[in-house]
Amino acid sequence: MDFAYDARTEELRERLLAFMDAHVYPAERVAEEQRAEQDSPWSTVPVQEELKATARKLGLWNLFLVNEHSFVNEHSLPDEEYGAGLTNLQYAPLAEITGRSPQLAPTALNCAAPDTGNMELLAQFGSPEQRKRWLEPLLAGEIRSAFAMTEPDVASSDATNIATRIRREGDTYVISGRKWYISGAMHPDCAVFIVMGKTDPDGEDVRRQQSMVLVPRDTPGVEVRRAMSVYGYEDHYHGGHAEVVFHDVRVPAANLVGEEGGGFAIAQARLGPGRIHHCMRLIGMAERAIELMCRRALDRTAFGKPLARQGVVHEWIADARVQVEQLRLLVLKTAWLMDTVGNRGAHTEIQAIKIATPRAVVRIIDDAVQLHGAGGVSQDFPLAHLWASARTLRLADGPDEVHQRSLARRELKRHA
Repeated sequence: MDFAYDARTEELRERLLAFMDAHVYPAERVAEEQRAEQDSPWSTVPVQEELKATARKLGLWNLFLVNEHSFVNEHSLPDEEYGAGLTNLQYAPLAEITGRSPQLAPTALNCAAPDTGNMELLAQFGSPEQRKRWLEPLLAGEIRSAFAMTEPDVASSDATNIATRIRREGDTYVISGRKWYISGAMHPDCAVFIVMGKTDPDGEDVRRQQSMVLVPRDTPGVEVRRAMSVYGYEDHYHGGHAEVVFHDVRVPAANLVGEEGGGFAIAQARLGPGRIHHCMRLIGMAERAIELMCRRALDRTAFGKPLARQGVVHEWIADARVQVEQLRLLVLKTAWLMDTVGNRGAHTEIQAIKIATPRAVVRIIDDAVQLHGAGGVSQDFPLAHLWASARTLRLADGPDEVHQRSLARRELKRHA
């Protein structure tokens, strides 16, 4: 693996860094002020639309849809038709930069979850009609979407537990079930849900019981019941997280994504790129926390000397730098393996970054919060929200323990 960024990556990094300095960071406080003034907290604020328009003009749009070689069915199209045609290795450092302002930057570039995973899913598994109706407006930033998998009544860390029922009746599917923490569902522009449920609940192979269907938000029987908070935050910038109930919702059979029984495999394919995107953004969060920590240490005095001269502060800053450099190399290695041997070949590394990155970044941000005192937990600094986001990612896309279990079993198998 070549550790240097290639010419295209460097050019995009320079362009993106300039965009962040000139537009994104100044917009953070403006966005909060505009959100407080508008009727719906879930609607996109005007400054966000301005950022999106500027990003498109600068060629910083849909960078996430990488040059993926593992599209799996005859309907799949070359992603260069839609995205920037980057590799995972090229996109990784760009995702890191957007992580420095996770509320605004990913959405400004149309590179925000859950839409990114849904677009990748439709690009890989969607029919031509499904891509025309849903993927193209998503790529244009005209609509938003949600991925409905997690449920409150079962341990959703084991996807075979999913209880939502999808039953075939003639030329329609009928969906019945209750989901929660469905990201993006509160956004008024959320037009479609990708719903995972069981089409064959009694099937012998528990990983072939699940399927996915597309459910337009305005379908009768879809109830967006309430918004769910995350550590007290409503995550307006991600379109919120909702509890959603499907009351015998009927959709055409043509809304099936892929094939019946393919839901589990599709979910795994969707989560691979998403995990590396989250981990690179986490590193960006950590970098911003280190920057804030250093500025605070240089500006504040306690017990007769600057915080920057306190020994424990030296330890926090040094440990943070070491951890970030280690994590970045591991994530870049993972991106390189995804490009060269595919997501399946990078399975161990994908799990390793999902375990290691949120843990370390939570600690780095926590140290930055400690250094800021009361300011660290206030709305005047981004640290509290960064901490909540990083801590949540120890659950999102699978909790640490699930990845540890799988990784350990693979490691043991090598020596059995």
